[in-house]
Amino acid sequence: MRSPSYTPYQRSARPQQSARTPLDAMGFLRVHDKMAALLPTVTRMATLQADCAAALPAMFEACAILQCEAGQLVLSTPNAALAAKLKQQLPKLQDFLLKRGWQITAIRLKVQVVASLDKAIPAKQLTLPEPARSALAVLAGTLENSPRNAALIAAIEAMVRRNRD
Repeated sequence: MRSPSYTPYQRSARPQQSARTPLDAMGFLRVHDKMAALLPTVTRMATLQADCAAALPAMFEACAILQCEAGQLVLSTPNAALAAKLKQQLPKLQDFLLKRGWQITAIRLKVQVVASLDKAIPAKQLTLPEPARSALAVLAGTLENSPRNAALIAAIEAMVRRNRD
């Protein structure tokens, strides 16, 4: 017995999951008619980005091309300090790009601060040598077993256990 909301027409119209293959960005642009018009621009910008990175590899790690129209190149930098360093290198970059065949007459910089996605640095876990571990174990055993010392004894025992592993 079929459910009323699911007809045979819907079954045949559903795309098969096993027949689908994941597309990368370039494949997506090639497949869709409206997006295919962007492919030459994307390719051109990617090539220009690679050429800029070849000219100034150390500085261009954090930079990106925002726009390139009518001979004017607009670059984004993550902070003002890098923008100041890059500004000093703009004549070198422009000469390099001209030698590569790019018709760049002016280069502008835009500072665009982005949220930092730095990975949290794990706290450095020091390990205790065996004599220290045994001394702490002896200390935990010799402390008076009272409510005042209970938290201290538990902390010392936890430290010994953690350093034993």
